[in-house]
Amino acid sequence: MFRLVGILTTVLFTIAAAVLTWPQFFRVERMYPVAQIVSMRGVLVLAFAAILLLALLLALARPLRGFAASLAIVSLLAGGANAAILVVRGTGTDSLPEPTETSVRVMTWNTAGSATDPDLIARTAVAMDADIVALPETTQENGEAVAIAMRELDHRMWVHNARYPGWDARSTTILISPELGDYSVIESSEDGSSNTSTVPSAVAMPVNGDGPIVVAVHVVAPRQEYMDDWRDDLQWVADQCADDNVIMAGDFNATIDHMAGYGTGGGTLGRCTDAAAATGNGAVGTWSSAVPSLLGTPIDHVMTSSGWRATGSVVITSLDDSGSDHRPLVVQLEPTG
Repeated sequence: MFRLVGILTTVLFTIAAAVLTWPQFFRVERMYPVAQIVSMRGVLVLAFAAILLLALLLALARPLRGFAASLAIVSLLAGGANAAILVVRGTGTDSLPEPTETSVRVMTWNTAGSATDPDLIARTAVAMDADIVALPETTQENGEAVAIAMRELDHRMWVHNARYPGWDARSTTILISPELGDYSVIESSEDGSSNTSTVPSAVAMPVNGDGPIVVAVHVVAPRQEYMDDWRDDLQWVADQCADDNVIMAGDFNATIDHMAGYGTGGGTLGRCTDAAAATGNGAVGTWSSAVPSLLGTPIDHVMTSSGWRATGSVVITSLDDSGSDHRPLVVQLEPTG
């Protein structure tokens, strides 16, 4: 009887480990609670390491040796696979290349409403020489305060915003450098007729038609009661990247794992690919700032279509006590044409 229970437990543990390591194969990457668990691969590595250690201790007891050895092998393989995925996606680079005449720097930072000082946002954006700043959960008024502070630091920006009625989280602001040209947020972003479901995103189009389409993204968090909205939001965001000249930045509330199946033409989400993953930061957690970056969740992204290539990125970890529960992500891009 004990042997049968051991075999059954090992089989179930093996299935669970496989599902959490490669949820896309089982098509459960956007199902509750797999979506929540797989978003924390760093924690999974630690969990499998802990189970491995426990199994090795159990192996000291002769009656449990076979069962413990099976658990140890599965834990070693699953933990190793998850660690390898983190390494491939990139566990962190801390600098950007020197800007060129054609480069564009994009910063995204979910500011948690008024929790983050506009002056700090401005100083950070200026220090990073940002040309585009996506600020989910930032009101028009706070965005203007950031732009004014940046102007005083000799770094002018135009402010654009999309908002739903309610609290700060239902507002998304984009700052765009005048050097990229004049921009306007499209009507469907402003009136919500075509937008993310619960918190707004903003699609800014170049008035003269020459610059990139800029999308400031805010996808609803995948809480159990919002899972359908979350999946619909990801599809909406994917649909925005149907052009060769698109830059998307913001709080996607999703990792690369969750985006499986939403890509077209070689893209990860629509025709867009993830800039941080291409430049060594794809596994660095941007949320929550309360935990070490490799144990966090990389849900803030800068994504671009084929008209742009990422040459560097950095997740700023020195501002973890700023008030926001997200970390800023900055990416440097170069046009491919």
